[in-house]
Amino acid sequence: MSNFIFILAQAVAGESKTWLDTIQSGGLVGYVIIALSVIALALIVMHLVQIRRSALIPDVHLEQIDAMLARGDVNGALEYCLDPPNVSYLTRILSAGLTRFQKSAFGVFEIKNAIEEAGEDQTAKLYRSTDALGVIGSIAPLLGLLGTVWGMIGAFEALQHGATPDHEALAGNISLALVTTLMGLILAIPCVSLYRYFGNRIDALASEAAMEIERLVLHLESGAGPQASARPASSVPRPTQPAPAPGSSATTKPNDGNKK
Repeated sequence: MSNFIFILAQAVAGESKTWLDTIQSGGLVGYVIIALSVIALALIVMHLVQIRRSALIPDVHLEQIDAMLARGDVNGALEYCLDPPNVSYLTRILSAGLTRFQKSAFGVFEIKNAIEEAGEDQTAKLYRSTDALGVIGSIAPLLGLLGTVWGMIGAFEALQHGATPDHEALAGNISLALVTTLMGLILAIPCVSLYRYFGNRIDALASEAAMEIERLVLHLESGAGPQASARPASSVPRPTQPAPAPGSSATTKPNDGNKK
């Protein structure tokens, strides 16, 4: 037993081994974890660039659309949102609402429903883009456990060959068992943490976008736009009274009280 503990300590904390040697001792499972680490790093950088206010709710878009809707230029605001260089989380949601506003006779009443549907769809897409990072964070410990079981099986196989097992083979299997567990945890902890961070970040930006869009929609509800302009009262024709029928009381002359 003391010999087993000595080999274990030598395999894990050997001063002559570098970090590269330790990683290489993880075997095939270790290389798979390293490949997932590279993918996770690329996803983290991509999400840091995409999930930020300047990318989802650009101030320049807010200013331009607010100015157009304030003067009633719904067509200009819609064209601005649909222009490919201006595509963002904000313009995708607004374009759906403005399209419904123009095409429907009750657009001013349906615009909020259209914006809510588009907002839920765009927010769901942002959540789905972070799913890969969550999956990597979930399977990394399982891969480490797989390497642990694999290494321990090899260690016990080396022990069963006799009273004096091959110390080098035993140390290699123990190193495989512990290194893969370590690598899996090192990968899983930041992935799970950042997955939750990006989810909370999406929630915060979606709430902020909802408030900004509600402020922009107020221009339409206050009378800007083609559907909101009512006809003046003087131009509405009044219903004509039907002509009285001949012989009715309305056509007879009033009785003269002095006439006998």
